[in-house]
Amino acid sequence: MREIYLDHASTTYLDPRVAGAMRPYFENEYGNPSSLHRKGRRAKEAVENARQTIAKILNCLPEEIIFTGSGSEAINLALLGTARAYKEHGKHIIASKIEHHAVLNALKALKKEGFEVTYLDVDKNGLINPEDVEKAISQDTILISIMYANNEIGTIEPVAETGAIIKKYRDSEKTPFFFIDACQAAGALELNVQKLGVDLLAVNGSKIYGPKGVGCLYVRKGIRPMPLVYGGGQENNLRSGTENVPGIVGLAKALEIAEREREAESTRLAELRDYFIGRILKKIPKTVLNGHPAKRLPNNVNITFLDIEGESALLYLDEKGIYISTGSACTSNSLEPSHVITALGRPYEYAHGSLRFTLGRKTTKEDLDYVLKHLPKVVEKLRRISAVRLENRK
Repeated sequence: MREIYLDHASTTYLDPRVAGAMRPYFENEYGNPSSLHRKGRRAKEAVENARQTIAKILNCLPEEIIFTGSGSEAINLALLGTARAYKEHGKHIIASKIEHHAVLNALKALKKEGFEVTYLDVDKNGLINPEDVEKAISQDTILISIMYANNEIGTIEPVAETGAIIKKYRDSEKTPFFFIDACQAAGALELNVQKLGVDLLAVNGSKIYGPKGVGCLYVRKGIRPMPLVYGGGQENNLRSGTENVPGIVGLAKALEIAEREREAESTRLAELRDYFIGRILKKIPKTVLNGHPAKRLPNNVNITFLDIEGESALLYLDEKGIYISTGSACTSNSLEPSHVITALGRPYEYAHGSLRFTLGRKTTKEDLDYVLKHLPKVVEKLRRISAVRLENRK
């Protein structure tokens, strides 16, 4: 059976070039970076070389890069660690309503510790308004979290404009701090932290054809989050534990490749994306594009198919070897409607009929044509047995 993988926002395959870079650190250079002997020193050198590679891409100092076990851990260190470290300066946090659950659930934990959180609305395309951020800032605000690009609908947020506003409100202690989740943006958008005006930024390996189980957090020099993991004091005393040397090497290699190929691949994917969106909206009635029509990730297609259940469509397509998602992979087992789709002002039923197709390096026009051959039949079949009849509110 032919297989078409269109779920790259959930995870990607491991690029063979990345696997090749990682392999020596599984088999031969397996030393502990904290060991003083030669094998340990070689492992330490590999970690530091990876740190320098990533720092060059982010345009920051190598010591501002902290390696973590995932993107979610990097996000939690940024939010929980920073909020707890600076709570004497204030206990107010600002975030958008469409953040990843790693952000939202971390903020729920902070609310239980007495922090106040202001959640900002987005417009019908998923964009925040930087002016709303400015209006929400108070003397008690210590942290602002706005994702770079949304993992479900692909909308790219105006983070540079937001960063410029936040800088105007810094007091002598350099707060409020600005954090962005860039896990979906890596490989598609520029990660220059100086241009973006951010203080903390998280990325991970699994979205950029790197290994799973590794991520990193940029922490601007002078900011000292409280650690979440205590132990031997690795990673500048911010993330203890023996470093995942193969994973760190793989993350740096994957990010290096992604950055080198970013412009050409983004152009290719955007052309395929627009072709796919246009064909779906033309061939299948009662369909609505979710997310900004232009300010969106080059590989993201999120469409609501009215009068169907997205989960049912996913399973029918799975039988044809077509692998997609109904939203974030992290919440795929939940029956709750997507908080992102409902934040756009869509009804509950719209959220349940949304499907996410995310293209990747191996995706071709022929792949999309194969999907277009089967998708209309699946939608038609599900609509015949559906008791729901919704109006199209574009």
